[in-house]
Amino acid sequence: MKKSNNKRLATPQSVDQVIWSICDIMRRGNCAGAMQYVPELTWILFLRILDEKETREQQEAEALGIPFRPSLEAPYRWRDWAAPPPQSNHKGTKTQSKEKDLVSSCLGGDPLPGWKRAELQNAAPGSLFSFVNTELLPHLKGLKNRPDATPRQKVISEIMTGVERVRIDTERNFLDVLDKVHQLTTEAVDPTHVFTLSQVYEGLLLKMGEKANDGGQFFTPRQVIKAMVRVIDPKIGETVYDPGCGTGGFLAQSYEHIRDRLGNDATAEQLETLKQRTFWGREKENLIYPIALSNLVLHGIDLPHLWHGNTLTGQETYGGLFQEAPSLHDVVLTNPPFGGKEGKDAQTRFAYKTGATQILFLQHVIDSLKPGGRCGIVLDEGVLFRTSETAFLQTKKKLLDDCDVWCILSLPSGVL
Repeated sequence: MKKSNNKRLATPQSVDQVIWSICDIMRRGNCAGAMQYVPELTWILFLRILDEKETREQQEAEALGIPFRPSLEAPYRWRDWAAPPPQSNHKGTKTQSKEKDLVSSCLGGDPLPGWKRAELQNAAPGSLFSFVNTELLPHLKGLKNRPDATPRQKVISEIMTGVERVRIDTERNFLDVLDKVHQLTTEAVDPTHVFTLSQVYEGLLLKMGEKANDGGQFFTPRQVIKAMVRVIDPKIGETVYDPGCGTGGFLAQSYEHIRDRLGNDATAEQLETLKQRTFWGREKENLIYPIALSNLVLHGIDLPHLWHGNTLTGQETYGGLFQEAPSLHDVVLTNPPFGGKEGKDAQTRFAYKTGATQILFLQHVIDSLKPGGRCGIVLDEGVLFRTSETAFLQTKKKLLDDCDVWCILSLPSGVL
């Protein structure tokens, strides 16, 4: 058994300290605000967790004597190019013989961790950035175009789709970030005392959602989400849909809710259903879509069925993860955008014509529910009280006539 070199993170404060120290490096390295450093940390943290997950799956497959197909091959795995080599430093002082030892030494036929990083650190200045920007990122983004691409490879490509290059300014700062992210592993984080990594990531999303960062439109407060999910009570075997999912908060909380209800009695079939066939969503914004995917994967959803495009017009950016989506859903939980305007191409798809996004989304939600389906939705109060536009009156009448409106809760100003 290989001994881990990762420092044990035994308290919530120790995990937070690592996360915020990473953000401090990013802030000094050309990612000044949360809207810049959260997307950058998203893809880096995702590749770290993916590598740990696939290493564990490979070990389990070998123990059972069954084949395993990894999503990534060398040298594109975290353990190759990002993991700190043994006794690594950032000055490139390793001898060539040491570098060769890293590549040639094998555990089960696999090079030792950090072999590619050692090679790049000993090469000319700029080699690490060149590898990441011109080899790694194009490779990851191209996975979805393979004829035999797996669902996980499609997820990887979509998370990386908006990453054109490393935003951090220097290789030294980048290496500092890689070293600290490498500490954030399931093995290093004590689950009995510390928030899970998914909750740490939610803290970053919360930071992005602060008013000064202009990310609040994509983030619903966790307390509001938890209350709505608890009331709607999604169950195993039901599909959960969010047509404007933002960073994925409603879907992630629904996963936790169902998982906790199942408890230790969950069967393998139930867990597979929960992780691969339960959660469906749509998101328009290019910056937010990969963040939502990462958020759901970190929570434990192996196959997040997220559609990238405009929900109201049907204009698709990428639909490879939304194949075989049901037309109707058991549960809809959403905080759709309101205050925006849509043109004629969106309005023609709905019975009641208006440019108001909140009314169009409400019609979409009603049309997406199965008979007897349940919905929790955040709406601005204008939907209920505005009488100056026919579409508002028509949609409100449909809501009251065709649906069983159980509760309307008015939140104080400033909550959203």
